[in-house]
Amino acid sequence: MRDIFIEAYRNKILMTTISAWLIAQTIKVVIGVFRLKKFDFRLFIGSGGMPSAHAAGAACLGTSIGLECGFDSVYFALAFAFAIVVMFDAQGVRRSTGKQAGILNTIMEDIYWRGKIQQMRLRELIGHTPVEVIIGSLLGIMIALVSGIK
Repeated sequence: MRDIFIEAYRNKILMTTISAWLIAQTIKVVIGVFRLKKFDFRLFIGSGGMPSAHAAGAACLGTSIGLECGFDSVYFALAFAFAIVVMFDAQGVRRSTGKQAGILNTIMEDIYWRGKIQQMRLRELIGHTPVEVIIGSLLGIMIALVSGIK
């Protein structure tokens, strides 16, 4: 079992991709400190916000695989298709879910003030704007390029 962890740790593409995700999440926290004037760890473990860690990780993975195996390889094709699905989901489906949560929260707040219901608010910051996805993608590509992979 220990060999699995050692092999995974030695996998430069995996470590670079994890690094891209961690860097993107850290940037979210830093932006949050300036914007909110306080440290909020939930920004590190949560989804949504600038930049998209989903896009950063997926773009880093695709770029790293392209650099290592060739941009004409089946591995790059798979990683590219995966990245497109992840980015589309991050700014499309999950963003729409967040908007719906906002509308439901408004409705529930109205009902609550009338004394009809007591319910917790839904999480609204779930998805990403297209700009957050683009910035996350560029961040992931840049991290892959400076990582030293072939």
